[in-house]
Order: sequence, then C-alpha cells, then structure tokens
Amino acid sequence: MQRYRILHRTYYNFTGPVALEPHTLRLRPRENHELRIESSRLNITPAASLRWLRDVEGNSVAIASFASPASQLLIESEVIIQQFNENPFDFLVADYAMHYPFAYSNEDWLVLSPYMHAPSAHENPLLTGWLAGLWQPGEKIQSFALLQRLCSHIHQTLHYQLREEPGVQGPEETLSRGTGSCRDFANLFMAASRNLEMAARFVSGYLHTEPSAFNYGSTHAWAEVYLPGAGWTGFDPTGGDLAGHGHFAVAVARSPEWVPPVSGSFIGLPGVDLDVGVWVTRL
Repeated sequence: MQRYRILHRTYYNFTGPVALEPHTLRLRPRENHELRIESSRLNITPAASLRWLRDVEGNSVAIASFASPASQLLIESEVIIQQFNENPFDFLVADYAMHYPFAYSNEDWLVLSPYMHAPSAHENPLLTGWLAGLWQPGEKIQSFALLQRLCSHIHQTLHYQLREEPGVQGPEETLSRGTGSCRDFANLFMAASRNLEMAARFVSGYLHTEPSAFNYGSTHAWAEVYLPGAGWTGFDPTGGDLAGHGHFAVAVARSPEWVPPVSGSFIGLPGVDLDVGVWVTRL
C-alpha cells in the first residue's frame, strides 16, 4: 500500500464583482478495492454551501452554491489516498473473451451498449484505415494484446502536446494532426476500441510522476475497456501502457466533455483569468 497527497488549486480572477452560479466539482477520487480515501478537505472562497451526490456513473460530485458576489473564486481540494494497486497486470480475462474477436454476453451487452457506439467507416475513414494497419480479420491475437498494441501505437507514433485550450479533438483530427493532449489520445483510443466492438469509457483523474522543479503531478486522462473476467481495465495511450498505481481516477463517462474537474458560470462583466495547479506527492 502507498499513500499519496493530491492538492488541486483552481483560481478564477474576474474583471469585477460577479454573481456566481452553482459550480459542479469533480475532484474526489473514485473509491474502490484498489483506492481508499484517508482524508479529504475542500476549501472554497467565497464561502459556498455544498451538496454532494453520486451521478449516473457513480462519480462523486459536489454542487457549490454561492450567496455573495466575488471578484475571485478559489477552489482548493486536498485529498490523502491509500493506493493498493501494486500490480495492474493481476487479472484474468474470461475464456470466451481471451482471443479477439469476441462477443459480450447478452446480459453484459444490455449494460455496455452505450459505451460501444462508434461512427461508421464512412464517417471516420481515417480512423478505419488507421485501424486496418493494426489488425486484419483472420489474425489470431489475444484481446488484451490487441488493446496493448493499440495503446502502444498511439504512444509511439503520435506526438504529445500540452493543450491549455478547452475541448477535445475528435479521433480524425488527432490522426490528421499527428499530435494531441492526453485527453485527445484517450478519446482516440476509446473510439478505436469501440470501432473494434469493445466497450470503452473516458477517465479523468490524476497522475503521479517523479517530481522535478517544474512537475509535481498533473490532471490526466486515459481510457478503460471492459474485458469480461477482468472488468474495466485502464489503458493510458499517453504513456503507452496500462493505467497503474500512479493513476488515480476521479470521474468516468461515455464522453470526455461530461467530466471536467470544475464547471460553472457567472453573471457579470465578461473576461476571466484561470490558473490551475496540481501537486501529487508520495507520502
């Protein structure tokens, strides 16, 4: 077991006093048998009333409501977690899904079908042609090995680029540009997996990396594919490998646009400066 401290600060500086509409916060990591929250602290200025809920995906969501105007909004989340995922390869795929292609059971398909919707080859010809270079019908390969090949190929052939602007590139745009951010690579991996008729979902969270003078941690994005027998299994195409003990999921969704860490609006003069800092440290 390892312990980590995650500090996430978000500053909004407005051009003048504004009325803050309710803000939706997705900052609390998802607890499961691999991750437990030891302590959690959420500081918000100006003062806000909080209402906690679980959304349709089981993500922990806080709704912050404000009573007074403000020229600055500060949201600071500090969480201490216990991580038990020492070996991400410790799983067994069900026999019937061991080799690709496979079909989900009827019971699983009823639940997973929303995560399997993929554009047609006509709508995404570049993605279809790109996938044809990774697997051809008739090739014998294990399902997990195919997903690893896909994950590694994105990492090795596309150039990572930090993008501060909001939004997520479509798979065709990422392939045509040859570059993308972690959320763009996760979206491409998710689209490719669905094109292969495997259920996939987007993951937003944090990543622990070795600290340097400029990097103490970051928000991060990757994807999960449902493998019978193994469950939702994380793949990080930015790093080219499985999501492991340094990945801490906060929110999952069918679409990346649905799980920003902080979202909300204000009423007042236009213009706002945003400053975000994330520190993930091993204790």
